[in-house]
Amino acid sequence: MKKLFGRGANSCKRCGRKQALVRKYNIYLCRQCFREIAPDMGFKKYS
Repeated sequence: MKKLFGRGANSCKRCGRKQALVRKYNIYLCRQCFREIAPDMGFKKYS
């Protein structure tokens, strides 16, 4: 991912939303987009 400075540095790279951003492991997806594509990325939901 290209490093962004200033405006747009912390937004979802799928939809552009700025709230509820998952930044861990440089994912940079909002939680809604993350929940949709997490299984394709290899994440599993336990209980």
